[in-house]
Amino acid sequence: MTIEEQIRQAAALIKASERLVVLTGAGVSKESGVPTFRDALDGLWAKYDPMRLATPQAFASNPKLVWEFYEYRRRLMSPAQPNPAHQALAELERRIPTLQIITQNVDDLHEQAGSTRIIRLHGKISANKCSKSCQGDPTPVDVTTLTWDEQHEVPRCPHCGAYVRPDVVWFGEMLPLDQLDEAKLASARADVMLVVGTSGTVMPAADMPHITRRVGGKVIEINPSESELTPIADLWLSGAAGNILPRVLAALDEA
Repeated sequence: MTIEEQIRQAAALIKASERLVVLTGAGVSKESGVPTFRDALDGLWAKYDPMRLATPQAFASNPKLVWEFYEYRRRLMSPAQPNPAHQALAELERRIPTLQIITQNVDDLHEQAGSTRIIRLHGKISANKCSKSCQGDPTPVDVTTLTWDEQHEVPRCPHCGAYVRPDVVWFGEMLPLDQLDEAKLASARADVMLVVGTSGTVMPAADMPHITRRVGGKVIEINPSESELTPIADLWLSGAAGNILPRVLAALDEA
């Protein structure tokens, strides 16, 4: 089957879908130039073990180091703009208002592109919260409203005085239960799941397509190379998401 035939088949499945769910991973963001966590460990940060930069224990022992690393990551990510894959998914939501996106990514490129129904499994790097969750989990903190010495300090929660931390899931932490439950429910209801740019190695996100398959739904994968999820995909479209998704969208008009 040619790639054009696969694209038309994917479009037909999507057009017939009543409960479409999209799972996105790092590959989608990488096409916008967003460095992965490992990619960010260069230059000054190359000497650090990731476990010293992205765990609750690391933050407890050296909050300033962890805060500086995440400020560095934010600066690296700030120039990134939504790519054609993000834009195609936002357009797909405009056509199919019930569409839900489950994302493993911590950037906000889906929102920038116009998507609104987003389930975030790993948090959002541009957001911050109280490290003690003093007003509930999470307790959001807008650091732009705080006064602190950015060169020498970590901002503190205005409610309890605990350190503020990035609102992301660190190694060894549980995923936010409300988002995880919502993702599982969406996956169990999906009649089609579109899997885009994920290796399928990180649990529990990697289990979502399996949930859809178990309830009889179809799985369409878009990835440049085979992943751990390719064996269960009903259709694998080999290529970059920014190239394939706009073509699927165009084929919807012909399906």
